[in-house]
Amino acid sequence: MPKIVERLVSKLEAKGINKSSAYAIAISQMKKSGNIDSKGKATSKGVAIGNMTPAERAKDRAVKSNGGKVSDYKYNGKNNTAVKGVINTKVKPRK
Repeated sequence: MPKIVERLVSKLEAKGINKSSAYAIAISQMKKSGNIDSKGKATSKGVAIGNMTPAERAKDRAVKSNGGKVSDYKYNGKNNTAVKGVINTKVKPRK
């Protein structure tokens, strides 16, 4: 199974969803987003995202939504976000 699917399954299981349901949800969502194909194989996009670290994924999301360059952003590990400028260290971790 592609790394990106395994990561989503583990997140869903942590939220209390059983393993078989978590796989069904993960595969459905990954197909919708174009990260895996109809046969369950990772696409080039899925492989690239699956190989990214959490910091790289957060910066990638920030660039897509706010513009700029990846190097403009700093990663905040407490809540898995990337921001331009100063990182708020008093933020609560995401659930």
